[in-house]
Amino acid sequence: MVDNRGRLRFLERPNERGPRRLSRGVSLLPSLFTLANLFCGYACIVFAMRGEYETAALFIGFAIVLDMLDGRIARLTGTASDFGVQFDSLADVISFGVAPAILSFSWGLAPLGRMGWAVGFLFVSAAALRLARFNIQSASGGDKRYFVGMPSPAAAAVPASTVYAYPEGLLDFQHALLALPLVVVPALLMVSTIRFRSFKTFDLRVRRPYWVLFLMAAILVLVVLHTQAVLAGLAYLYLASAFIGMALTRFRYREQSARAAGTPDTAASVDRAAR
Repeated sequence: MVDNRGRLRFLERPNERGPRRLSRGVSLLPSLFTLANLFCGYACIVFAMRGEYETAALFIGFAIVLDMLDGRIARLTGTASDFGVQFDSLADVISFGVAPAILSFSWGLAPLGRMGWAVGFLFVSAAALRLARFNIQSASGGDKRYFVGMPSPAAAAVPASTVYAYPEGLLDFQHALLALPLVVVPALLMVSTIRFRSFKTFDLRVRRPYWVLFLMAAILVLVVLHTQAVLAGLAYLYLASAFIGMALTRFRYREQSARAAGTPDTAASVDRAAR
C-alpha cells in the first residue's frame, strides 16, 4: 500500500494472528486432558507399588473423569483429530489396563504367585483388545446408544472401587482367591459382545429437567456421605446393568411372541361367537 508521501507500506492484519493462536491453543486442550489422564494412570502405578492402595485407586477415578471430558471438549471445540483418537487410546491402555492390573496384583493377587500376575496380564490384554475394537467400530459407525463389550473405564472402576472401599489388602492365599473375580469378570466382559448402555446419547432435554438435576444432586450427596460404598455400588450396578437389560429384552420378546401366537386363536373365537 502506498501512502500520501509515496512510501510503500505493508498491510497490517492484526486480527489474523489472534484467532490462529487461539485456535491452536484450543486444539491442544483435549490432548492436555488426555495427558492428565495418562499421568493419573502412571501415578496409580507408583502409589500401588508403594503400598498406598487407597490413593492409587483414587487416581483411577480421576482418570475416568478426565477420559469423559477430553472427548466432549474435542467435540464442543471442533478440534477432534486422528491424533487425539490414537493418543486417547494409548493413554486408556495405561490408565484403564496396566494401572488397574498392577493395583489389583499389589493389593490382592500377589499371594497367588504366577497365577496372580497372569490374571493381571489377562486384564491388560482385554483392555487393549477392547480399545482396538472400539476404534474400529467408531470408524465404521454403528449404534451410538450402546457399547459392544464393557467399556475399559467402567471395567477399571470395578477393581479400583473395591480397593478404595477395602484398602487394607489381601495377604494370604485363600483371601487372594476373592480378588480373581474382580479382575477376570471385567476382563471377559470387555472382550464380549454384550451391549452396555452409553450415556453419551442421553437427551437431557426432558419435560421436567429439574427432576434430573435433583437426582444428580442426590447422587452427589450420597457420594459425599458414603463415598466408598456409593462408588463401589455404582461400579457394580453398571456391570450388572447389561445383564438386567438382557433379561428385560428377553422378557419383552417372550411377551410379544405370546401375543402374536394368541392373535389367531382370539380372532377365531370371535368369529365363532359371531356365528
